[in-house]
Amino acid sequence: MIALTLLWRFGLLSLMAVGGANVLLPELQRLVVEQGWMGASQFAELFALAQAAPGPNVLVVSLIGWHVAGVTGALLSMLGMCLPSSVLSFYVSRWWAERHGSELTRLLARALLPLTVGLVGASACLLLQAANRDAAGWALSAAVALIAWRRNWNPLWLLLLGALVGGLGWL
Repeated sequence: MIALTLLWRFGLLSLMAVGGANVLLPELQRLVVEQGWMGASQFAELFALAQAAPGPNVLVVSLIGWHVAGVTGALLSMLGMCLPSSVLSFYVSRWWAERHGSELTRLLARALLPLTVGLVGASACLLLQAANRDAAGWALSAAVALIAWRRNWNPLWLLLLGALVGGLGWL
């Protein structure tokens, strides 16, 4: 049954979600496209929809599950994505609190930072490739990245700018 496949796959992925669900985007995209559940551009559209909705970044998982297997798929995908990592986080946080400040915890904290940054960067590259089909899309992405880097604007203004550009049909 496809819903149980979703539960199993997302359960395994949840244990790799160091830094949140967004770091799993390259693997999520590979999984759903390789399985033939949807194309890369449709995945990018579901991700954009999940980001526009209020709530946690993990909402994209429920949208994938819903697309693949309806309401049951959405529920089992979220259960698979949230339960294993929550249980693991509970026990790791207890372990971490007991050993806080030790050489091992300092080493682990230093090791996890570049891992998380690399996973987030890979996610950004994947989404840029899936969403930008022409030079105008790449130019807009570059402009937004430059503005976000150089200015301390609220990201909602950048989302509004993107909605305006899209709404006017310029992209």
